[in-house]
This record gives sequence, C-alpha cells and structure tokens, in this order.
Amino acid sequence: MHSSSVLVIYTGGTLGMQESPRGLVPGHDIQSRLRRALEALPPARQASLPAFEVLQYDAPIDSSAATPADWQRLARDIADGYSATDADSLRYCGFVVLHGTDTLAWTASSLAYQLQGIDRPVVVTGAQLPLEAEGSDAPGNIEAALRFAACRELQEVAVCFAGKLLRGARTRKWDTHAFDGFASPNYPLLGELVDGQPVLYPTRGLDAQQRGLPRFELADYAAFQESPVVRIALWPGLSTRLLEAWLLDDNVQGALLEVWGSGNIPDDPALTGLLAQASGEGKLIAAISQCPHGPVSIGTYAAGQGLIDAGVLPADAMTPEAAITKLVHLLAQPLAEEEKRRRFLTPLVGER
Repeated sequence: MHSSSVLVIYTGGTLGMQESPRGLVPGHDIQSRLRRALEALPPARQASLPAFEVLQYDAPIDSSAATPADWQRLARDIADGYSATDADSLRYCGFVVLHGTDTLAWTASSLAYQLQGIDRPVVVTGAQLPLEAEGSDAPGNIEAALRFAACRELQEVAVCFAGKLLRGARTRKWDTHAFDGFASPNYPLLGELVDGQPVLYPTRGLDAQQRGLPRFELADYAAFQESPVVRIALWPGLSTRLLEAWLLDDNVQGALLEVWGSGNIPDDPALTGLLAQASGEGKLIAAISQCPHGPVSIGTYAAGQGLIDAGVLPADAMTPEAAITKLVHLLAQPLAEEEKRRRFLTPLVGER
C-alpha cells in the first residue's frame, strides 16, 4: 500500500501560543498558521516537504496540565490514524505531535509503551518560542519533524528538537530556554537533520531491534482517578514516617525511588522494612539513580543491598519520565504481579 501524507496532531503548548492581554495563551487555527510559517521556507525546501493534514484538539492545553488521560487520548488518535485508508492506500505514512515542552518527554515515553511495535514514525516536537515570535525555533522544529515523519526506516516514537532526533523513551528536557533544550543522557541520537535532509544512524533505531507486526497496548488509563505512582527523591535525613505516608497509601500502586549514586540508600532497617512491606502488598517499586548519567546498579555497595532484599526493581539507566510512565502503563493492565515485575525489567521500547 502506498503511504501519502503525515498527520500532524496539535495538543497545545508554547509552539501554538499567542499574545493576549494576560500574556501567552494556547492558540487556535493552527493549520493556517503552520502553512503560513512554512511558506517562508525557500521554494525548494517547501516543495520537498511531505504533504500533511492537521488534527487540532478543541481545547489546546499547556503541557504542564497534561495527564495520563491525555496520553491515552493521543495514543488512540494515532492508532486510529494508523489504520486509516484512502481508497486502497494508507492515509498516513507518519505522525507528528505538536506538544508543550514541559511534559513532552513524559508524553513521548507513554506513547512509546502504548504504541509498541509501530512500524511508522511518531515524531513529537514543540518549541521554546511561539510560532509567530521573532527568531522562533518553531518553524525549524516543525520542518524537521515533518521530514523525519516521512522516513519509512523510522519505526518508533521519537522526539525531534533543534535538528536532532532522540528516542522518545530516552529523552529529557534539559534546559528551560535553550533551543537545543532536550537531551538523551544514556542513549545516542537516532538521527540528525544534515544540510536540510533527515539522516538516520544505522543500528540505533527499533527497526533493527524489534520485528513483527504492531502490537499496540492501549490500556485504560482512565481507571486512575489520580496518579497511582509516586516519585520520591531521597535526601539526607529523610524520615521513614514520611515515606510510610506515601508508600502505604491505599491509592498508591507503585513508586519510583531516586536513590544515590549507583544505588545506595541509608542503612536503616526501618526503611528497608517499609520498602519490603510495600512490595509485599503488591506495589511496584523501582529505583533509579539521582545522577543523570549512568545506570543504577543496586547491590554493588552494601548500602544498596537493602533494596534487593526489599524487592525493589532496578530501573537501569532509564529516565524518570520513562520509568514512571512504564509503571503507570503496567499498572493499567490486567496482569499478574509477577508478570508486571518481569515486564518492567524487560526492555519494551529501547527504554533500558
């Protein structure tokens, strides 16, 4: 089947914001604004862009307000577009998601788990400045995302920013203002825009790592009235009493612990006993390092042995965004506890 165009989904964020008497607010009419911005490109670059259609949500949001329900809606819209056809042709060869930068990495990670096995590009991008702002990075990010979204060899969820293509489940927002504001601390770039053309680096993409037909897992996140996972960064002098209030709450089903170094915690029997109790209640508890680079390796030092004894799951070199969205994804599925633990320890989308 011949693929024709790219579906661009606009969710909101700085890229589409416009001035108002009260400051920047989410803007509308994104399709005409996008086309007007791209018309400023040199004619040859305009002509080589893939055709695209735009899906705009009725109520664009600031990404700081995004929830798992928004991740779910977006994944289902992509899944619907994935199977859409025009006559005997596939309607969309790829997808671009326009998103606010604050939680862009969270959405990209969640989409990767929900769209496991996808054999077309899903490229998430945004901007540090609004589309019409002087010197904005938005037009360049949109152009690059469109070009990567037409690459048949790209078969996963990726983030495109400042001409760089990063794995969605390996990406973090790294700078609040710089145009090159995203990084992949523990995995190399998937590709880059070189002389205006998309270049994918061989062997780094999931097309070389996972085979088979798409096996989307569109779990029902709507079952969670509030987040089932807590994120706890350890600090010197942390009270076990505070941890107990978080971990033993009936609404908490999982937790991400950000521990020290390669996997160390205080040598405190009360702390390890609390972690063991929470794990014994069927809660998924995982640990990553507070260091942005390098994996957690619990058990390397005696100070981390308590994590192993308590049944805490090592998250290797996963980002916090990828670890938490994976916990949410697994908890939303009707799986036995041991299967959820096994899947957390298994690389599903190149996240670990």
